[in-house]
Amino acid sequence: MTRRHLGITAALTALATLLGLGLTAGPNAAAATTATARTAPVAAAAPATDWSRAVVDSTMKRFPDPTKLGGWGYQVGLFLYGTDLVYQRTHDPSYLAYIKGWVDHFVSSSGHISNSFNSLDSMQAGNLLILLNQQTGQAKYATAAAQIRNRLNTYPRTPDGGFWHATGLTNQLWLDGTYMVVPFLLRYGAAYNDSAYADSEAAKQITVYGSHLESPTGLLYHAYSLNPISWADPATHHSSQFWCRSIGWYGMASLATLDALPAADPHRPAILATVRNLVAAIAHYQDPATGRWFQVVDKGSLSSDWTETSCSSMYTFIVAKSVSLGYVSAADESVATRGEQGVMAEVSLGSGGLTDIKNICIGTNVGDLSYYLSRPRATNDFHGLGAFLIMNEWLQGNHAG
Repeated sequence: MTRRHLGITAALTALATLLGLGLTAGPNAAAATTATARTAPVAAAAPATDWSRAVVDSTMKRFPDPTKLGGWGYQVGLFLYGTDLVYQRTHDPSYLAYIKGWVDHFVSSSGHISNSFNSLDSMQAGNLLILLNQQTGQAKYATAAAQIRNRLNTYPRTPDGGFWHATGLTNQLWLDGTYMVVPFLLRYGAAYNDSAYADSEAAKQITVYGSHLESPTGLLYHAYSLNPISWADPATHHSSQFWCRSIGWYGMASLATLDALPAADPHRPAILATVRNLVAAIAHYQDPATGRWFQVVDKGSLSSDWTETSCSSMYTFIVAKSVSLGYVSAADESVATRGEQGVMAEVSLGSGGLTDIKNICIGTNVGDLSYYLSRPRATNDFHGLGAFLIMNEWLQGNHAG
């Protein structure tokens, strides 16, 4: 049962008490409840916690100055993108001011960002530029967004057209990169009459990355390198492990692409098939004990593997959205429900009433099995906070953005 269902149950119980329907056990319970209702006011049921607001509010209390969140990059960009989703639902002006405070630390009054944008990671926060332009009307944000868009004109690619993960990583594709650039491209195209290029490019990136990294299991390997490197198989050129968060990045980018592509787009069937295969794999590898997913997705039988919260939030979102849009069977909703419950088990109220989200893998490169399993687990890492907000806002019916 989700938090929404629990909230409905609580409301019905309160209403029954108010009407003297007597839900308390015992032969005289109805009469006693009716008498109480006639003589004393009935306390309203406590409102359900808005966990999205709780996470954003807690982070703002921990970092009152948004410029202290960190440098321009995808981790903070992800959290603030999630914060913007909460802003779009609540219209709390303090949230918009907080996002703007961080972005304005990097964007000049003329709309320039001092960044060479030589990695896909550096582009994800560009989503905030487009959203702020739309929400404030200030032209400088559109100018700054164009700086990222124009960088793609000369950004290096593999021979089949995939964007390198970074200019220093020659002919390497990392699944992470799809989410760093594809949603920005799609949003930029829709906002600035550039969809003809943006939608085609986004579909191409998703397709090229998938062609190199999708496995018969439906899971995707973390990375591909056309050039010889220690972690890449010399025959297949891909890395050896299914790292959970990288797959989450790709799944979310794929869904964003399907949102934008018209039904007749030739790329759509292949992307949709990949999403369906991924959802089936997510269901297969879900931990039955916790409802979450493992750091190395298919190695849950190892005692050294552990369930990771950011990817569990992403997978829950991917499955829930795929069910909602009719991409997969409604029966898969139970996977999302168990996933939500598993993620919420990692959320708590800590000292001073601030939220804590634990067991979040910190930033991670490409490696072997032992490398992924030994990655440090953090509490309140921005990867986990941002992924949680994206998941939770969707589950609350907020399909903005």
